[in-house]
Amino acid sequence: MKTLYLIRHAKSSWSFDLNDHDRPLGKRGRKDVIKMGQHLASNQPNPEIFISSTASRALYTALHICDQMGVDEGQIRLEKGLYHAGANEILQIVQSAPECDRLAVFGHNPGFTSIANAMANSSFDNIPTCGIVGIDFNAKYWKDVKFGEGALSFFYFPKEI
Repeated sequence: MKTLYLIRHAKSSWSFDLNDHDRPLGKRGRKDVIKMGQHLASNQPNPEIFISSTASRALYTALHICDQMGVDEGQIRLEKGLYHAGANEILQIVQSAPECDRLAVFGHNPGFTSIANAMANSSFDNIPTCGIVGIDFNAKYWKDVKFGEGALSFFYFPKEI
């Protein structure tokens, strides 16, 4: 059994004259990511591997989630390909992940909403910022995970918590 945690970055700031890749978390994002990290840590087992987009807002979301889960930030692997990735690119990253039972991937919409819908046959209109989707797969290896073969395990988002 494999569980994939798809974690969309927390709300970013538009206060700085930076390119999109470098935008940091905003005030609401910093508040939400702590709340979501605590909720995830209290309700689900820790992922064993964390893969994050290199975009600042995704990386800082991963760092804060790890802090709340008591996980060393050295566990985070950076993947440039997650920035602006679509469902097919995200699937390739998941399929090439090191073996573990629980994998957390931090990234962006619209790709995360698309892959959640494709993997778990769901109908999300939008995974909100700092939303976390858990998908279970009856697979032995990540390389065997495919679209349409997952089952939605949980969906958490800040306004619900």
